Amino acid sequence: MAVDSLKDDVLVMGRIASPYGVKGWVRINTFTAVPGNLLDYSPWYVQQRGEWQVIEVLAGKQHGKGLVVHLKSCDDRDAAAALTGTDIGIYRSQLPPAAEDEYYWSDLVGLQVITTSDRVLGVVDHLFETGANDVMVVKGEQECLVPYIPGQVVESVDLDNSIIRVDWDPDF
Repeated sequence: MAVDSLKDDVLVMGRIASPYGVKGWVRINTFTAVPGNLLDYSPWYVQQRGEWQVIEVLAGKQHGKGLVVHLKSCDDRDAAAALTGTDIGIYRSQLPPAAEDEYYWSDLVGLQVITTSDRVLGVVDHLFETGANDVMVVKGEQECLVPYIPGQVVESVDLDNSIIRVDWDPDF
């Protein structure tokens, strides 16, 4: 079943990495902080031929830094191989609400980053974890990496006006 109405409402939460065994199981690289958390969401949607389609997870478990899952209608290694590289998404409405002054990374992507001295650095392209803190990759005249440390580097996040104000020297 194709789900075209989801284009703007689906968040990509992982990707099918490779077959796992011969019975149709697949390895999943998750984009969640805790890989097993992806199993808490149902249903999943996979993007095939440019369309999001519902797919049922029959079984799954955490395996290393990712997951292994068995998907409905994926019963052998060939079917699993055909899904390799496929994005996995969920409805944004399936996520629990963020706590006050907390944001999902997807909320920050696309926001304009401005220093406390009103210098526009660019927009948040993506974020990544370093272990110590998250880092925003900001693309503008030049790409810069800005630590996402609320109260120290990140002064404020204004979702309504699409602005993140930072106390950061871009030449650092």
